[in-house]
Amino acid sequence: MQFAGKYKPYNAINLPSRDWPNAKIQKAPLWCSVDLRDGNQALEIPMGIEQKVDYFKMLVGIGFKQIEVGFPSSSDTEFEFVRTLIEQNLIPDDVAIQVLCPFREPFIKKTIDAVRGAKNVIFHAYTAISPAHRKYNFNKSKEEMFNFIKEGVGLVKKETAALKNTNLTFEFSPECFSQTEPDYSLKICDMVIQEWGKSKNKVIINLPVTVETSMPNQFADLVEYFVKNLRARQDCVISLHNHNDRGEGVADCELGLLAGAERVEGCLFGNGERTGNLDIVNVALNLYSQGIEPNLDFTNIVELSETFTRLTGMEINPRLPYAGELVFTSFSGSHQDAINKAMKKRKNSESWDVPYLIIDPHDIGREYQEIIRINSQSGKGGMAYILEHEFGIVPPKAMLGIIGSQIKAAADRMQKELTPEEVYNIFEEKWLNTKEPLNVLEITEKHIEGERGGSGEEHVAATATIEYFGKRYVITASGNGPLDAFVAVMRRTSAPVFNITSFHEHAIGSGSNTHAMAYVQITFEDGTSKWGVGKSSNVGRAGIAAVVSALNFEE
Repeated sequence: MQFAGKYKPYNAINLPSRDWPNAKIQKAPLWCSVDLRDGNQALEIPMGIEQKVDYFKMLVGIGFKQIEVGFPSSSDTEFEFVRTLIEQNLIPDDVAIQVLCPFREPFIKKTIDAVRGAKNVIFHAYTAISPAHRKYNFNKSKEEMFNFIKEGVGLVKKETAALKNTNLTFEFSPECFSQTEPDYSLKICDMVIQEWGKSKNKVIINLPVTVETSMPNQFADLVEYFVKNLRARQDCVISLHNHNDRGEGVADCELGLLAGAERVEGCLFGNGERTGNLDIVNVALNLYSQGIEPNLDFTNIVELSETFTRLTGMEINPRLPYAGELVFTSFSGSHQDAINKAMKKRKNSESWDVPYLIIDPHDIGREYQEIIRINSQSGKGGMAYILEHEFGIVPPKAMLGIIGSQIKAAADRMQKELTPEEVYNIFEEKWLNTKEPLNVLEITEKHIEGERGGSGEEHVAATATIEYFGKRYVITASGNGPLDAFVAVMRRTSAPVFNITSFHEHAIGSGSNTHAMAYVQITFEDGTSKWGVGKSSNVGRAGIAAVVSALNFEE
């Protein structure tokens, strides 16, 4: 790529003594959703009033106490939506609605008309102050821009005095803060706080990364410098408004909190202009993963995601942290094996330490069956997890390798991900339902016992009618149990001589639907071996079915 000096590196500030690298986030910040403004304006088809009402209710249900509901002076729809919330009494008493407004008298007056009757209002005024905006958009010098903002701040204070019964908070955003000279931002923000004066509620100074241009550490330096040098620091709340143009919005926010910010504006799932606003879900659940209560409820993230998509028309990336369809899913065999072992061995009372899973999927309403999914890259651990957790089938460890290779080969042939049902169907086809070359047509057993309390050993005589490679046999043989008797029957056919070298059994199902699952390994005279599986409501017959399965198995 040839750019010949077209792009310049970010002009980072010099902060030789910084505190943020050693700071810790101890509690969740104040959250403000800007979904209904930033998020909505970024949609190809913006939401209508009915959709926005539903979205507002969803945000309240999540637990947001500050919600930017729009730009009421920009359009009739925006204005009417704010009026709908107020007139239909849809705003809880502990929730503040935030409205955006530029420093222009007609816009200020219309915004005040929009919020009349609301109990708690954040009046959010903004203007861009970066060198590029001063040069191209406003054609103003620094001093002219300063005076323009000072006049606008005074106008906001004067006009909002009409809101007698409203708990009012002022907010100011120096748009493109991260691209503006730090000392100029400080001068303007100190003036804004002084002009608005001390009131019941502290002024919110919102620091927008309108376009992300720096690395997160450079942004943290900028925030720390601003916080330490703001004269009116004690009279304001420092807020962040990050965008994601470089894909580092979450990191910018987290480091900004370390640097002294205490409030965050963002959108669900990072919706917003260009590459999006800050993803509040991501930041909140990052805090949760570190043992910090986020004060937002994402315990049913699947339903939340579906509602978000329905209302906005925006699909959620399957790899989006926490919310994406695949983020708690492992296809890799080694990952699956580690997850499967941990899930079996850990105790529910222990702190969460399952490999590859940052949090317990159940905490946000995700199901465990989503964790492991099967394709040609999967291994035996994944197959074992699916069979056990979906179908109650628990093969012995020594058999898992052959099960894994068979299912993996099927996925490779089909060139797709296998559903749990398809995994079971392959298992069933390879081991449970085979009838060739050996098929048992009928079997009867006679249990022969000695006198009660005597020394005579119990044994079983079995008469089996079988077909083996098309030839029918009717054979009676005996053994110390049904399985041993059936092995003796098979020794009188043309089947190769074998011995049972491993046997495992467990129950599956419950009540009247309980069955026995049997797994046997048979070893032939040449030292080769095969595994078979049998399922039956009769414990003895399950073992016999497993022997049949082993003799029929072909890779």
